This record gives sequence, C-alpha cells and structure tokens, in this order.
Amino acid sequence: MTRNEPTHRMRRLGEVLRELRQRAGLSQQEAADRLNYDHRKISRIEKGQRPDYHGMRAMLDTYGVPFSQWEPYMEMYARALEKGWWTKYDLEDQGYISLEHDAAKVSDFQIAYVPGLLQTSEYLRAGFAKARVQRSRKWIDNQVEVRMLRQQRLTAAEPLRLHAIVLESALTHASEAQLRHIDKRARLDNVTVQVLTHAAGPNDGQMGPFTVLDFPAKADRSVLYIEHAGGSLHVEDPSKVKVAKLTFTHLSKLALTPAESVEWIGRLAAER
Repeated sequence: MTRNEPTHRMRRLGEVLRELRQRAGLSQQEAADRLNYDHRKISRIEKGQRPDYHGMRAMLDTYGVPFSQWEPYMEMYARALEKGWWTKYDLEDQGYISLEHDAAKVSDFQIAYVPGLLQTSEYLRAGFAKARVQRSRKWIDNQVEVRMLRQQRLTAAEPLRLHAIVLESALTHASEAQLRHIDKRARLDNVTVQVLTHAAGPNDGQMGPFTVLDFPAKADRSVLYIEHAGGSLHVEDPSKVKVAKLTFTHLSKLALTPAESVEWIGRLAAER
C-alpha cells in the first residue's frame, strides 16, 4: 500500500461528498466554481483524497447541508483522518488491511494458499522464504506480526465473521501444525471453513481467488477485493459485487459442508 493510497474510510467519505453534491444538483465544475477549486480537486476528493478541515466544512455549506446536520459528516471526516495501527509497519498491503479493519464479515475464496486469517506464522515465513523476491528479515518480521495482529479479530469481544472456502490443493502441502490450526479456528462460532475438493469438477472458482468484505453500517457498500501480480482491485460496483457473492454461494454449495471439511482436514493432518 502506498502512503498516499486512500483508505476505505477516505473512499467512503468521498462517496458521501459526491452524493451530497449530486443531491444539490451541482456538477463537479459547478461545485468547483463555488468553492474556488479546480474541478480536478473535486474529482480527487470524491475518489478518496482527504479534504482539509475548512474545505470539508465549505463543501457541506456549498452542498446545502444545514449546520445542525453537520455532526455525522464531521465525525466521518474525523474517523477518515485516524491512522490505522498497521501504518507504523510500513506495509505493502495493497490497501486491504483498512478494508478488513472496518469489515464485519469476510468471505474469502483461495485456490493456492491458506487464507491469511488462518495462517500460522511458520506457514507465512515458509512462503516468504520461497518467494522470487527476497525480503529483509525486518520486512518479514513486520509482515508476520501484522498477520498475527489481524487474526486477533477472530477471537475479539465483537469478532470478525470469516467464511473461507479453500481449494483442496492449497491444503495438501500444508504442515500438520497448519492443518491443526485451521481445524481449531474452524470450531469458532464466527468462523466457517469449507474445502472445495477436486471431486467438485470444473467450476467458477477456476477464474481465481477473491474476497468479499461486508461492513456493519448499511450505508457502506460491500467491496470485492482481488489481488494480482501487478497490484489489486477494489470493486464497489454493486452489480459486480453481487456476481462475486453469487459465485461464492455457488462454490459453497459445491464444497464439502463445514462439518465434512473439519473431518477432511483432520484426516489430512493425521496423515502427516
């Protein structure tokens, strides 16, 4: 994640400001003229660039929001300014952690790796050791520490809900310790793990891994996250996210049931 990449909260703030502008019947150029901005600045803010404090207040005024109704928007602005705990680790996380941090549910489909929220530190370190690009020990230590901190949400007072569907081949090379760890996590009430075996035959999962994140606030749209060799995609188009959710549901029906999956993983671990 680059330092200037907008977080989920910043992007959401930009969406809300765009909605307010449109509700006021103003084009980006008209809003820019009234605010004495370049219209490109309006565009950047609506895509997640942080406005300054006085600019935020000026936009609310220009978009016709009564002063008595500013509080929720200014609270949203303040939350968007908060630095996430992960920023001190200087990560290249493609903007994913800020999404996961705010999410209430993660639906994760993986074909080659154990889902990140279910990985042991040993599994993660082994993956980095085999990577084409060699990293420093400090970089790897940071990645491992952050991954372990992220996983704490699964056992928090208000836990993150995780539904993971994993292709069989992603598990067959995992160690006994890693498999036992998945088995343990799968027994949590907020965690569902399913194994998609080769017996399921050709399916839509062959198009690649993906993650769908849902958020507690109804106003926050679900996000489809796809990571690839050149970076990542954050898709918020409702029609495209709906397709991803339907695909995930379809894969869930093809996969072993959660109970069958735990039994399958247990048998595999016993063979190690």
